[in-house]
Amino acid sequence: MGVEAQGVSQDRYTVIPRVLIFPFASDGKVLLLKGAVHKRIWAGLWNGIGGHVEAGESILQAAQRELREETGLLAERLLFCGSVIVETQTCPGIAFFVFKAEGLSGKQHESPEGTLRWFALDEIHQVPLVEDVPTLVGKVSRFQAGSQPFWGLYRYDADNQLVMSFEG
Repeated sequence: MGVEAQGVSQDRYTVIPRVLIFPFASDGKVLLLKGAVHKRIWAGLWNGIGGHVEAGESILQAAQRELREETGLLAERLLFCGSVIVETQTCPGIAFFVFKAEGLSGKQHESPEGTLRWFALDEIHQVPLVEDVPTLVGKVSRFQAGSQPFWGLYRYDADNQLVMSFEG
């Protein structure tokens, strides 16, 4: 079968794939990135590590690459925790895949993407965060190997406010 058997059609919803990684140290702290002031989205806000999936790479390869590029770190374990579809009311939308990074090695470094900082979980509310980070960090911090992933759907209401729903 050729590529046409995939059923791709311009009248169907499409998504841009992204990855989001939350690295955790053995002491339970999470590494977040404060978006550089020049960034188009989330400048000055703390978020997980991540970015777009590039052509020719898998979701896992993208997570490994983004972690290495933005932090200098490698993960012994990248646990897939869940995925979220972001309904943008446009085509394409966004789909992002959330990972927990454990067993970190390498030399941590800054990148053009922003500033890195380790946080205890009770400290993250003291800094300006991307609005879904508290929810996602909570889910990821509790995630263990063998757990069932979560499935999220984000929509925006009539006031352009984010509405998050999760299963699992």
